[in-house]
Amino acid sequence: MTQAPSDATTIRLEIARYRPEQDERPVLERYDVPYRHEWVVLDALNYLKDHIDGTLSYRWSCRMGICGSCGMMVNGVPKLTCSAFLRDYLPGPIRVEPMANFPVERDLVTVLDDFMEKFQAVKPWIIRDGEQPLEEGEYRQTPAQLADFKQFSMCINCMLCYAACPVYQHEDEFLGPAVLALAQRYNHDSRDQGKGERQELIWSDEGIWDCTFVGECSAVCPKHVDPAGAIQQAKVESTVGWYRSFLAPFGRG
Repeated sequence: MTQAPSDATTIRLEIARYRPEQDERPVLERYDVPYRHEWVVLDALNYLKDHIDGTLSYRWSCRMGICGSCGMMVNGVPKLTCSAFLRDYLPGPIRVEPMANFPVERDLVTVLDDFMEKFQAVKPWIIRDGEQPLEEGEYRQTPAQLADFKQFSMCINCMLCYAACPVYQHEDEFLGPAVLALAQRYNHDSRDQGKGERQELIWSDEGIWDCTFVGECSAVCPKHVDPAGAIQQAKVESTVGWYRSFLAPFGRG
């Protein structure tokens, strides 16, 4: 980790600005903000907006690495700005840009419609053929059954993995890392019976087979979900399923 020089009082931010009413394309604007050892990039952005330029637009909510809304490119790497400390980027400057691979709406705000549509398409909720009577109690799970999908359930939909994914950058139809990891989360949930409804889309060319296993999605994930691992797991299941369907007629004979 870079150590803060004893005389550091300010640090420079290079912010991508895009105001569609006046800018043809994004431009970098430079601001000097106070340096505080405990500050993260989001703190610096909030100071900038409150004290220097109130027109700056960006998203944030919890400041605790939970909501996933403050994702941006920090020196070219997808990061949650609430967990990117200024001290790690000394002596600066720190370049802050909107997440890559998404259309820019204004300044650091991106359009997320494509992700939301694909997210809904894989039905990321528990599907049941029929509900058991309430008097029968909960749908119980063993610790092993929970462990089978828990890692994939940690996704906070920050979309950093999409900003890092070279396939999503070039393939418009690719479902993307987070969507496929969330599909695995529900497919592996012992309470769920909807795998068949998700299967055709997930196992399609636009699903798991578009992934080239670069692994950048897992490298930038702040919650260690490992979407690349989820996709490779689904590829194995798809291959086994295909062989079983191919051999089924011989088994019946």
